[in-house]
Amino acid sequence: MGKLNRILITAAVACLILADRAQAQNSEGTGTLEFVALVSPTEAKPEPVREFTFYVLTKSFDDIKHEIEEANGEPNRDKFIEGLKLSSELRDWLKHHETLDLTLPGTDRLITADDILHVPEFLLAYQRSNSGGVANGIPKPKYKDSDKTEHPEKYDKEHQSYFKALKGYIEGHPESIAGIELEMESINPAKKWAEAQNGFKRRVHQQAPMLAQTKYLAIKVDTNLDGRARITRLPAGSYWLSTLDMEAGAGDSRLKWDVPVTIHAGQTERIELTNLNSTQTVKLK
Repeated sequence: MGKLNRILITAAVACLILADRAQAQNSEGTGTLEFVALVSPTEAKPEPVREFTFYVLTKSFDDIKHEIEEANGEPNRDKFIEGLKLSSELRDWLKHHETLDLTLPGTDRLITADDILHVPEFLLAYQRSNSGGVANGIPKPKYKDSDKTEHPEKYDKEHQSYFKALKGYIEGHPESIAGIELEMESINPAKKWAEAQNGFKRRVHQQAPMLAQTKYLAIKVDTNLDGRARITRLPAGSYWLSTLDMEAGAGDSRLKWDVPVTIHAGQTERIELTNLNSTQTVKLK
């Protein structure tokens, strides 16, 4: 009976040794990540981010969004302009100026006399803007559209004469251009450009979190009621601790994080997530 006990004890000890070795082998090359997430409202103490999901990624979420942007193709300004149903002269003008909103105050300061004469939409807007009799002495065209086919020589002569007189008037009365932007709402491309950009941003916003979780997710974890979380046996390497596009809030503050972290084998990395290292800090009004 004593011999049997010794055999059993020896076997148990052997099992314990083997288990310790297996555990050591399994933990070899891994480390631990501990973090706490805190949000500081305006003029208030930091509050823990409770029961919130954090994602440990193998690639920065910001870089993941760039990957999506490249795959989707960010709206190209010149290509967008080429697709507009405007005169070629106005499309060329838009390509050489930063604005795409022709109704913004100050647009009149970007438009010269030559622009008005050579861009049909500007000429029409200028004529409409000055049709109320505000400007005195502004030249009036003497030709008719029908003259272009019926009396082409007369049309060309009077057309050139009108443009010469109009250019002289505009250069002598630059104030007559003021308010021209009010007559260009119907041709303004700003709304369509905003729709193209917003549609692109929505696609990125929808696709980036999905790509992050299907291709670059190492592990995800929920914080406890103290805003803390702990991940063990995380393979050594570089990671990003991210909320993806989700906001953690407290009071008037809304935060997102995408913080780099390096895990070393056999060591514990401790991170404190606060307003200072967030990628976005929004204060609610």
